[in-house]
Amino acid sequence: MRILVTRPQPDADATAEILRGMGHEPVVAPLLEIRQLAKAGSPEIERFQAVLITSANGARALARATDRRDTQIYAVGAASAETARQAGFSSVESADGDVDTLEALVAERVDPDNGNLLHVTGSVTTGDLAGKLGRAGFFIEACQLYQANTVSTLPEAIEGGLQQHSLDAMLVFSPRTARTFMKLVKKAKAIELLSDINVFCLSEAVRAALDCACFRGVHVAERPEQDSLLRIL
Repeated sequence: MRILVTRPQPDADATAEILRGMGHEPVVAPLLEIRQLAKAGSPEIERFQAVLITSANGARALARATDRRDTQIYAVGAASAETARQAGFSSVESADGDVDTLEALVAERVDPDNGNLLHVTGSVTTGDLAGKLGRAGFFIEACQLYQANTVSTLPEAIEGGLQQHSLDAMLVFSPRTARTFMKLVKKAKAIELLSDINVFCLSEAVRAALDCACFRGVHVAERPEQDSLLRIL
C-alpha cells in the first residue's frame, strides 16, 4: 500500500522506515513542526522527585534542555520511554498507554510526600494529567520546552496524492494532527477525494477528531502505540 505518514519529524522518517520493511510505500508529509523553545532555559530537575513525559518530543526536548540524566522518568508509552533511554536517561518507566495509564502508574509508584513532579510539555497538551494527579495529592509543575506548530497549507505530497488518487491509506497519531488534516483538506476543497483512503488511528481520540464519513474506512489501534497501529494495517 501507498501510505501517508503525517506525524512530525523525526518520528515520521522512523515510521516510514518500518513501513518500507513491511513492504509498503510511505509518503511522508508532517502536519506539525516541532521547535525547541530557547527561552525555556534549563529546568531545575533536581528540585523534583520525578519527571513526567507525555511524548517522544518531550523526551527529546528535555534531553536538549538539561545535562542531568539521573532523574526518574515516567513516560506515557513505549516510544517516549525508549526515546528517553536513547537520550541517556538511566531510570525510565513506561505506562504503556495514555495519560490515564500514566496517572495510574505514578499514583502507584510515587509518594506525593517525597516531592513535586515536573511535567515536560509542548505548546499544546491533551488530557488532564495535572488535575488527576493533583486530586491524588501530587503537585505538578509544567515546563513548556517545545512548540508544535501546524503547517498552514496542505503539503504538496498530500494534495497531489489525493488529486492523483494514489494514496491507499493514512496513519494519524494525534487528535491535533487529525484536526489539522481535516481543516487543510477542506481549505483545499479536496474533501471528496478522501473516499479512496483507509485511515488508521492511534486512538479513539484521534478517530473522534476526523470526519469519519469522508473516508473509505476508519480503523483504530487496540492500544495507543505504534506497534498496535501497524498491526492493523
